[in-house]
Amino acid sequence: MNPLVETPPVKRRSFRNFISSVWFSLEGFFAALRHEPSFREDLIFVVVLTPFAIILPVNAVSTAVMIASLFLIIIVELLNSAIEWTIDYISTEKHLMAKRAKDMASAAVFLSYVNCFVVWAIVIVANWRRIEGLEFLRWPPHILP
Repeated sequence: MNPLVETPPVKRRSFRNFISSVWFSLEGFFAALRHEPSFREDLIFVVVLTPFAIILPVNAVSTAVMIASLFLIIIVELLNSAIEWTIDYISTEKHLMAKRAKDMASAAVFLSYVNCFVVWAIVIVANWRRIEGLEFLRWPPHILP
């Protein structure tokens, strides 16, 4: 270790830091909800499809992967929005590198949608025999006496 290089101080984490972090995260979430139409659209997509992931007759791991693929869309959209807001804050002038960064972030959102589609398609095709009869939608369910 080089004696001329100072080691950075260790950051102490307290419960107050944790609460502040949660609060800042919620502020970011609601800022995206308030100011980003694409985030609201993505959130509607997730809210509509999540119940289907839960009620489809697939195993728990498949359900978890389907829901995770939906949440990935929201996560990537938040990062995309953060990149776009940061670039717009730095400069509003047109610049090739700014456009490239925004386009790459947008491509990440697109790929998260492709990922979601592929995951859902694989799970649905693999479980088609149980899904096609819509047996799981009949009331009362067969597990009730």
